[in-house]
Amino acid sequence: MVEANVVYVLVAREFKKFVREKSRLVSTLARPVIWLFLVGGGMSRFVSPGAGINYMQFMFPGILGMTILFSSIFSSISIIWDKEFGLMKEILVAPVSRFSIVIGKALSGTLISVIQVAIILMLFPFLGIKLSFPAILNTIAVAVLLAFCISSLGIVIASFYESFESFSVIMNFIVMPMFFLSGAMYPVNKLPAILKVASKLNPLTYGVDALKHAIFGSGELVDFSIFTDLGVLVVSSLVFVTAAGFLFERKK
Repeated sequence: MVEANVVYVLVAREFKKFVREKSRLVSTLARPVIWLFLVGGGMSRFVSPGAGINYMQFMFPGILGMTILFSSIFSSISIIWDKEFGLMKEILVAPVSRFSIVIGKALSGTLISVIQVAIILMLFPFLGIKLSFPAILNTIAVAVLLAFCISSLGIVIASFYESFESFSVIMNFIVMPMFFLSGAMYPVNKLPAILKVASKLNPLTYGVDALKHAIFGSGELVDFSIFTDLGVLVVSSLVFVTAAGFLFERKK
């Protein structure tokens, strides 16, 4: 019960912060909408992904992945703020498992990300995409798994930084390459060989591909099987949670 309470308190704290920061919700939702309608709308005139869909429709799963990536990473990076203001020291001295802290932080990032994905997902009728109720549920389920995986990765990254000045490093050298190599804007199988290898090491690639499965079904638009996608996300989540737990243990 003590461990469960730790998870609940951390999730509730991050959720309350999210609800109170209206500007954060607006700015987080504005980014994917701008990319979808400005970048996607412009590229639609020059790029045809085939399979009977336009480029904006092709980008839609990638935009959901972008929403998860930015929201999950930013939620996890709140750990850096906690370090600067001393709150993390108070959390780490508590007589509870470090894995409970990691899971609580990861679940809080997951909850916030999935709420935002659910809002963006409601744009599908305006893009001419037809989704059945089971397809919507499958998309949300994939989003939960991907958000937990990316949130766990964000916790691992944040554990190495002590100040928020390092935020630009995280953005420029981790977040943006993850997005561009995820297959969100172009198929992975059409990348040059060296970038194709890098994309296959990127957990977001498998999350975006799983979202394509959920939205479009199996076909020429996906790069891997759904079992490969889900398997990689599950294994990656376990690896990231374990790594974060040990990294937090070192800070005792």
